[in-house]
Amino acid sequence: MAVFHIMMRTTITLDPDVARDVERRMSEEGRSFKEIVNDGLRRGLAATVREPLARYEVATFDSPVEPGIDLTKVNQLLDEESPKPGPER
Repeated sequence: MAVFHIMMRTTITLDPDVARDVERRMSEEGRSFKEIVNDGLRRGLAATVREPLARYEVATFDSPVEPGIDLTKVNQLLDEESPKPGPER
């Protein structure tokens, strides 16, 4: 199996604050523009890898609604199932 290392030459436009940070690092660390940018991109891209989210589970509960009940008439069903008020005293 062949392994290819591809070098890409490209043009990027840096925001002024990023350009200042790159220039500062080049001066402080004595490294080239290419090294600073590649290192920053590697770190940034590695940081965006996220762990899979935990599986979301919906809580279930018992329901008085049985299969075959027309839920469009749920209010009617509730009215029929609720206790009727007794005579006032």
